[in-house]
Amino acid sequence: QAATDCYAILVSKTPKNNEMKRNQKENNDTNKSIQNLRHLSNLNQIAIEDLLGRETIKVNMDEIYKHIKGKRILVTGGGGSIGSELCRQIAEHDPSQLIIFDIYENNAYDIQQELILKHGKKLNLAVIIGSVRDSRRVNMVFETYKPQIVYHAAAHKHVPLMETSPCEAIKNNVIGTYKTAYSALKNGAERFILISTDKAVNPTSIMGASKRLCEMVIQTMDVVSRKNKIDILPNLNNHADLSNERKKASLFEEKLKIECVENKRRTGTQFAAVRFGNVLGSNGSVIPLFKKQIEKGGPVTVTDPEITRYFMTIPEAVSLVLQAGMYAWGGEIFVFDMGEPVKIDTLARNLIRLAGYKPDVNIKIEYIGLRP
Repeated sequence: QAATDCYAILVSKTPKNNEMKRNQKENNDTNKSIQNLRHLSNLNQIAIEDLLGRETIKVNMDEIYKHIKGKRILVTGGGGSIGSELCRQIAEHDPSQLIIFDIYENNAYDIQQELILKHGKKLNLAVIIGSVRDSRRVNMVFETYKPQIVYHAAAHKHVPLMETSPCEAIKNNVIGTYKTAYSALKNGAERFILISTDKAVNPTSIMGASKRLCEMVIQTMDVVSRKNKIDILPNLNNHADLSNERKKASLFEEKLKIECVENKRRTGTQFAAVRFGNVLGSNGSVIPLFKKQIEKGGPVTVTDPEITRYFMTIPEAVSLVLQAGMYAWGGEIFVFDMGEPVKIDTLARNLIRLAGYKPDVNIKIEYIGLRP
């Protein structure tokens, strides 16, 4: 009887032991999930400025305020990371009208709703969907809204993708810039600012080469504007008479000679470009990629441990673009002082630490080699 009772007691205790183990496992899983959520929360709360390793650049916004207040301003590519921040900062400084032009309706809608929610009816906002490749659409925007200042941010910017689609880079970046600049000149815009890149310096990629061509386009446009010779520019609106266009091209060098013009007496459009390097947090930058890799538990992929880049934040880049647009007299290419270069490897490790992990312990770093 005693043995039976003992057996009964043992049997009755076994389920409890299993239940305790199961509860302990569930608690461990719950704690692990909570810990992962905390890490993800840390990741989402990371300020991009924390990764710079320097003080953020301060710009005299009072000067910019006077420059753009009461002006009609067009931002092409206004739904992108740089374009949308341009729109945010411009909207803060009482423009007469802000015109956003973008081919991607979802991004355009997002910035439209954001600006309406913040500024309401105080902001005279127009959002137009269209491509900078479409001459008629671009010209319609200029004829309808008569923008006084143009910030041209519309472009293909992703280096590896443009290597496999070079024609698209040329069509969108170079031809798109030409058509937009042509319409600006034709319709009497005061200033045209091209958003360029440091990759245009001795370019080693299709994207960089296309942006260098864009710079050459707007510098040529500035000379044309100074000389008031828009009639010799080729019309890319349609399939024009090629023989006539060749005649125009042959006359180009004869008629156009760069002369020093006192800018205060200029009446035509002033064209300038702004170059900057890698912008932290922008579409296609390494930060969003690193964050996704950390969220998945790694590895974080870095090309080479010694590779360095110059970095700045989106608000910094846009504030400096606005400032350069104010100082431009025509024909300049502005280059920003972006401080000291930062190792991509250091950037990745700092991001992992700020997320609450240990590099090479919780999250591995994998070196994948430089792109050919």
